[in-house]
Amino acid sequence: MKPVGVVRKVDQLGRIVLPKSLRKRYQMNEGDPVEILVSGDHIILERYRPRCVFCGSMEMVSEFRERHVCAECLTEMNVLKEQA
Repeated sequence: MKPVGVVRKVDQLGRIVLPKSLRKRYQMNEGDPVEILVSGDHIILERYRPRCVFCGSMEMVSEFRERHVCAECLTEMNVLKEQA
C-alpha cells in the first residue's frame, strides 16, 4: 500500500470523506457500493464487485435470484442438470 499523505478525521457518525482526487482516480461515484476489508491492523476500502456464491470468482458474474453466480459455475450447473 502506498501512502497518499491525506489525513481525515472521523465524524460523530463514524464517517470519513474520501478526497475528490482519490474518488476520481479509483472511479468511485456517489452512491457506489464500497466494501470494507480488514487485514491485520489495516482497514481497506475497495469498490464493491460481486463474487460468485459458489467459488468466489469476480469474473463474469451475473445475478440469479438475488445471488451472484459466475459463468463457469453456471456452466457446471448446466452439465449437472443434463446428467440428471
